This record gives sequence, C-alpha cells and structure tokens, in this order.
Amino acid sequence: MADDHPIFRAGIRHILQPHGDIKIAAEVENGVDLVDKLRSSNFDILVLDMNMPGRNGVDLLRQVRLEAPRLPVLVLSSHKEDLYAVRTIKAGASGYLCKDFASSDLPEAIRKIAAGGKFITPRVAELIAMDMSNPVSDMLPHTLLSNREYQIFLLIVQGAGMTEIANQLNLSVKTVSTHKVRIKEKMQLSGTPDFVKYALLHGLVDDR
Repeated sequence: MADDHPIFRAGIRHILQPHGDIKIAAEVENGVDLVDKLRSSNFDILVLDMNMPGRNGVDLLRQVRLEAPRLPVLVLSSHKEDLYAVRTIKAGASGYLCKDFASSDLPEAIRKIAAGGKFITPRVAELIAMDMSNPVSDMLPHTLLSNREYQIFLLIVQGAGMTEIANQLNLSVKTVSTHKVRIKEKMQLSGTPDFVKYALLHGLVDDR
C-alpha cells in the first residue's frame, strides 16, 4: 500500500482487517520508497495513491510498470474519476477507485484484481468508452495534454506557483514554465485565470 497519509493507511487497515484473505505486506509513503520496495520484494497487488511526495501521478505508475511489469495496480485516489481514471488505466492500472468508496468497494476491488481481473466502476467504463469513441478533433483541449502537462495544469489550477510545482515534481522552474507555455498553446488559453475558469467549467476541480 502506497499512501503518504498515516491516518488514511490506518483506515485501510481497519477496512481490510475483517477480511482474512487480504494481508497488507508493506506500506510506503512516497514514490522513492515504493520503487525501492518493489525492487527488493514481491507482492500480489499494489494499492497506489496518485499524490505522494517525490515522483507521483501517472509518471509513478509508469515507473511501477517498468519495475514490476506483472504487478497488478489498483489506483486508490481522492480525485474523482473524471480527473485521472482514463489516464491511469491507459498507463497500465488494473483498476481505479475513489477513496470515498473504499469502505464498501476496496476488498472486492483487491480480490478481483489479484485474481487477474479488472475493477472498473460504471463511471470509469463510461469515460473509457467516451475516450475510445471520440476522434482527436472532437476531444476537449485538456485531453490533448501529455500526462506531465495535465499534472502541471491541475497544480496551477489548485494555486501552486512555478517554484512549488518544480519542487514537487523534481523539475527545474524553467522546465515547468516551458510546460505552461505548451499548455497555453494546446488549450488556446491566455494564462492562469483562464486555466481556472476552464477547470471549473469542465468539472476538473477537485473541491473535496
């Protein structure tokens, strides 16, 4: 289990405690420790949070796929499905579950994925179908962003500055600024205020 919040990890342990067939073999709280753990141990399934210190998000998921290609991954995120579900499934996750539904759905999701299946909620299935059926020309501008650009776009919308983003993603400020320019070009937006308006209009702001 990879999550940087001790209280949430304790909650997950409480949820899984009655289920004798499920055992938490290890816990990590950042992307670096996760990669180290995967290199030194074998697991049946990884329950992965999308937002942790150091490398995170879809980039971390892609690194996991390189380190442990056969390891099934369940993304357990505070973000609603519209923000990251399709991108994580495309990056190799076997399922996506919002933390709001962990208490009811997590044991089932773990069992299904550990058995070689996929855990896809009806909403995620709908998003995947929409993504597959829409030609690029008809897609919304934010769907044209790369995973890194989309990550930076969301951080900007959430109020993070260039230096803060650079530190969080282990990038230079210049690189972050370059990404912002590309985001503006791809989405045809003039800057941060327009980013925020766009995110609100399309339900990309996670206000929980």
